[in-house]
Amino acid sequence: MKRSRPPSRTRSRSRSRSLNVRALLALAVMAASVAIALTMPVRLGLDLRGGTQIVLETKSTETTKADREATDRTVEVLRGRIDALGVAEPTIVRSGENRVVVELPGVQDPKKAADVLGRTAQLTVHSVLGPAENPADAGEGRTEAAEDGERVLPDESGQSLRLKAATLTGQDVKGADARFDQQNGAGWTVTVDFKDSGSDRWAQVTGEAACNPAGDPKRRVAIVLDDKIISSPQVDPSVSCGAGITGGSTQITGSFDDAEARELALLIKGGALPVPVETIEQRTIGATLGDEAINAGAWAAVIGTALTALFIIVVYRLMGALATVALLCYGLISYAALAAVGATLTLPGLAGFVLAIGMAVDANVLVFERAREEQAARTRPSTRSALTAGFRSAFSAIADSNITTLIAAALLFFLASGPVKGFGVTLGIGVLASMVSALVITRVLAEFAASRPAVFRRPGITGISTTGPVRDALLRRNPFLMARPRRWLAASLIVMVVAGSGILVRGLNFGIEFTGGRLIEYSTADQVDPDRARDALADAGFPRAVVQSSGDGDLTVRTEELTDDEAATVTKAVAELGGETEKVRDELIGPSLGEELRRDALIALGLALAAQLAYLAVRFRLLFGTAAVSALAHDVVILVGVFAWLGKPIDGVFLAALLTVIGYSVNDSVVLFDRVRELLGKERKAPFARLTNDAILQTLPRTVNTGMGAVLILASLAILADDSLTDFALALLIGVGVGTYSSVFTASPLAIELHDRGTGSRSTRRKGGKGQGARRTGKTDKQVPVSRTERQEAL
Repeated sequence: MKRSRPPSRTRSRSRSRSLNVRALLALAVMAASVAIALTMPVRLGLDLRGGTQIVLETKSTETTKADREATDRTVEVLRGRIDALGVAEPTIVRSGENRVVVELPGVQDPKKAADVLGRTAQLTVHSVLGPAENPADAGEGRTEAAEDGERVLPDESGQSLRLKAATLTGQDVKGADARFDQQNGAGWTVTVDFKDSGSDRWAQVTGEAACNPAGDPKRRVAIVLDDKIISSPQVDPSVSCGAGITGGSTQITGSFDDAEARELALLIKGGALPVPVETIEQRTIGATLGDEAINAGAWAAVIGTALTALFIIVVYRLMGALATVALLCYGLISYAALAAVGATLTLPGLAGFVLAIGMAVDANVLVFERAREEQAARTRPSTRSALTAGFRSAFSAIADSNITTLIAAALLFFLASGPVKGFGVTLGIGVLASMVSALVITRVLAEFAASRPAVFRRPGITGISTTGPVRDALLRRNPFLMARPRRWLAASLIVMVVAGSGILVRGLNFGIEFTGGRLIEYSTADQVDPDRARDALADAGFPRAVVQSSGDGDLTVRTEELTDDEAATVTKAVAELGGETEKVRDELIGPSLGEELRRDALIALGLALAAQLAYLAVRFRLLFGTAAVSALAHDVVILVGVFAWLGKPIDGVFLAALLTVIGYSVNDSVVLFDRVRELLGKERKAPFARLTNDAILQTLPRTVNTGMGAVLILASLAILADDSLTDFALALLIGVGVGTYSSVFTASPLAIELHDRGTGSRSTRRKGGKGQGARRTGKTDKQVPVSRTERQEAL
């Protein structure tokens, strides 16, 4: 007769197999991460390494529509021009239907780059019909063609010429080179080679011109580039009438220097753009500023991580130390994932990388608090079994809270632009990496440590054998917080009205992303008082310029849209006050793009709230979804209102912070409602207000510990990171505080009110007097504290 194995031994072997599988998975992930990190460097954004980013928008003409195909052809022409500029590691990609994003690392003179990229290089060759009868036509800029194709343009000396319709275009050009003509003493010239069809037409136009006497303007041939005559040479007397210049090649001569000749050859050889382009956004970051941003962000990450690690080690002891090791693994996994997908790490992205550490801490805290409940309830025989139950029970809350953050990250990726888009990518990768870190690596390390005999004999060192000071305090006082939910709702409404009134009283200080304009940041040898700079710029013709101090003695000037010549005037005015002046940042946003970004921001905000409502309604109930999203709207109004009162800029970085707050603060509501749902499944007849109160008390330790981890991270960012991230960290600090409050004292009371309206019951909420925080269990009338009810949960 075959002897059956004891059930305990079978379960033990099953747990060992599961642990081995998770351990192998963790090793595989870490090995792949190490290999990727050593072989594939992460690409840094221009705000970290310095350079220029230009966003061009293609424009339709009467003959060509600026569609996807025309924009793709434009990208290829621009790539040839950029290659000829000699920029190392340039990036040029199409964005949407009709936009092109160009990144030029190390380029600190955006004017030259924009001029070369933005010129359409529409090369045409015309026969000259003679001097213009009304020279004012050219002087006033009348370059449009008549019905027969004729036009009037000034030549190199300013004389107005009547030009026949174009005989050749840039499509007929095969190549162009800049050469120095030593033999004839012509200096720098540009030699143009024509294709076969162009060669014949060139011979035709020069042959017709040769029929006119020497000195006659009709003997000239005009070469026009972008509606400007760049050369109008006389046909050489050696060329006979009707024969023209054959051989398929010609020279453009003029008063060129080396740079002008090479640039002209580049434009002609690069080809004409199929459609005109307009610069709608331009950003220049100095290399020094980029280095400082990297150093500041790195220090913020190191110190923030160290403080967070110290906090969770103090609270959770051995389990906290193992979670710290998992956090280090999280950092490696995130870095490898960024490198593997080819993502660009931007300054806001670096902040997202640091912020996701808080997400990883949240998952660990959820698990450890559930394990503490299991251990305190004495329903689990060992620390390892309590941990196993904690991971199983916390999984749904971890998944739900991280998915809500991923929704915000996805909206940032699809609707934001520039560095803020990089934040969405980094945040999304960080959230996924944090789940791997908490649910796989932490679990392997924690279960392995808990199964050691030394740990089994000394459960106190695990950090989960006791309930913790927060839960102990709640056990002693056992408050019934939800006795009068309408009072909490009234308090929330008052706070929201006071904060939100700042939007009406002070107004919103929109950044240039949303208004359009130009922002230039200067580093000066001598510190400049903003009032003096404001007066100097007013005298220079810029009375509406907004001047502010920035960083360590830097100065920022924000104006309406400026030309490059006007920007040079601003720089000169600042230099006269501050001595040696360096431009460390230069951003230009066109008005059309600013309006579009404002619209996209409102769409992103609306979609974020709608997406959270839809997800929570599906995962929980519409009642919970409505309460959570209403609390989110409450948080949004307060955060925007506080920034209005403080006069802080509402820009793309703030939008990233706002959407992150939406994803981050909903985590508390998700965890709370997940516990309410769990309690409802066990005690359907208990009053809803009392169950909600119990859920608040049970999840409050997790909320406090997670909030502390996030505050340590964000405080490090606010103090140590780059100035542009100070407001970002401030917004998140406000959001974490308000979100923690609203999940307990806004979402919960609102859920109770909505539930009571649906059931028509409100009387049971106020019963109980001194024992309000306790509830009856099972068949007895004995009142049991909240934690003891938890101890009876069959998880």
